[in-house]
Amino acid sequence: MRLTKFGHACVRLEKDGRTLVLDPGAFTEPEALEGADAVLITHEHFDHFEEPRLRAAAEANPALRIWANDAVADQLTGLGAGRVQRVGHGDAFTAEGFEVQVHGEWHARIHPEIPLVGNVGFLVDGEVFHPGDALTVPDQPVGTLLLPVHAPWSKLAEVVDYARAVGAARALALHDAMLSDIGLAGVERFVGMLAKDVDYRRLASGDQVETG
Repeated sequence: MRLTKFGHACVRLEKDGRTLVLDPGAFTEPEALEGADAVLITHEHFDHFEEPRLRAAAEANPALRIWANDAVADQLTGLGAGRVQRVGHGDAFTAEGFEVQVHGEWHARIHPEIPLVGNVGFLVDGEVFHPGDALTVPDQPVGTLLLPVHAPWSKLAEVVDYARAVGAARALALHDAMLSDIGLAGVERFVGMLAKDVDYRRLASGDQVETG
């Protein structure tokens, strides 16, 4: 399975001629959705989900299917029967040849005065886990963790402890658009130093790795 990083929180997975895209949001390059067969959305925030763009992609490709939680699905009405599937914690399904399991229910808390929204994480083919905006630890092994390294709701100690708790052999930086080059280097130094058993790296947008 080939993984390509796109801006901020989006990755594109390809295998056997099929393409799955996770969280194409406002900071994601438009080409991330080109030729996509399936899209998974973890939650409704703009940096993970841009309704007009996803709707346009679905209208341009009648075969494109989308899996998301209730809040996102509610914004994607009118695309046709069966095009948008609602999913929640504990669900398992096949998305155009990719086996997907759903983990988690809630977005991490930003501030007590900001209401929580729903958030689901997706484990694809038992290998790649995208947690969205949460520090959900799946109850099964993960090969490649997409690690949210910077957000209004997190701090570095939590990022390190999360990488340790998941125990993936490899962690790829995600959710990193708000960090400067200095900040990115700092995260790399500390995660590498404190999570020694994890192969941590940051992919630039467009970079690819093989998984599985």
